Amino acid sequence: MVTSIRPQSWETNLLSLAYEARTAKATPVLAPLASPEALDQAYGYCAALTAEHSRSFHLASSLLPPEKRRAMQALYAFCRVSDNIVDQPDGNPDSRLADWRRLALSSRPGSADPVILAWADTRRRYGIPQRYAEQLIEGVGRDLRQKRYRTFGELAAYAYGVASTVGLMSMHIIGFSGPEAIPYAIKLGVALQLTNILRDVGEDWQAGRVYLPAKELVRFGLGETDLEAGKVDERWRRFMRFQIERNRRLYSEARPGIALLSREGRFAVTAAGELYQAILEDIEAHDYDVFSRRAHLGTWGKLSRLPGIWRRSQTMRGPARQAGLRMKPASGTSVTG
Repeated sequence: MVTSIRPQSWETNLLSLAYEARTAKATPVLAPLASPEALDQAYGYCAALTAEHSRSFHLASSLLPPEKRRAMQALYAFCRVSDNIVDQPDGNPDSRLADWRRLALSSRPGSADPVILAWADTRRRYGIPQRYAEQLIEGVGRDLRQKRYRTFGELAAYAYGVASTVGLMSMHIIGFSGPEAIPYAIKLGVALQLTNILRDVGEDWQAGRVYLPAKELVRFGLGETDLEAGKVDERWRRFMRFQIERNRRLYSEARPGIALLSREGRFAVTAAGELYQAILEDIEAHDYDVFSRRAHLGTWGKLSRLPGIWRRSQTMRGPARQAGLRMKPASGTSVTG
């Protein structure tokens, strides 16, 4: 007997966004006007940018075959530049983000900007739906207007824009079985972004942003004055235990979807998820202090975990084989796992 799993309320809207984006019309991407040498240099620039700004992403992408590795690093560079426009708002960030969107989604860009060039080539080679890229730019642009989130549902919608879209685009580079993989990519993206949020509470407060759901802070007797004080007391510990438990549950629920990816990409995605989960362990090990320090996993901590991660990535079972489960998207179309 097949059991149906209906998404939680916060997932319903995100599933609709993802399925709409997958089928939205887009302008075909033509071959970039650049020589093979210029393309290689553009991809090299993206690799250097990835190594500089995200050691975890650089390590995870290095576990892919060379062509897919450089495509993933071009995707990261596109996301990094989009985010930098908002986080380092020189001049008019809205105007700059609009200009970047036009260039990044051009059907045939020139070769002046290495990120644009490598990203256009990646979009064309792997057929990445344009609407996912648009949703990411809209997601990072949300930081220009919204500094607080009332509920977890609101926060999950933000996480979809800035993180789940990255996973959905990554699937097209890695290879995936079909639309049944989409709900799992959404959930993994939300999990990864929630880890970022829990790690960066103090840093975000200094930047004038609070991503923690206000209603959940109140439930644990906390408010923004407590964030400003940066005090770790029993109220904060209970709040963080609740957040970390939910975060781990999201990782666990997303994990079966990795088996729906191309086999050569499962190690990289498993590594990305498990290395990020280790940040939660570091938060716990330091008594939930995310105000005076930034939780992290050192190089040896990452490398020492890779053999076990590889073994687990090779023996993963998909959702259908695990329990004969089926997940239904918001549109009502059955998506078989």
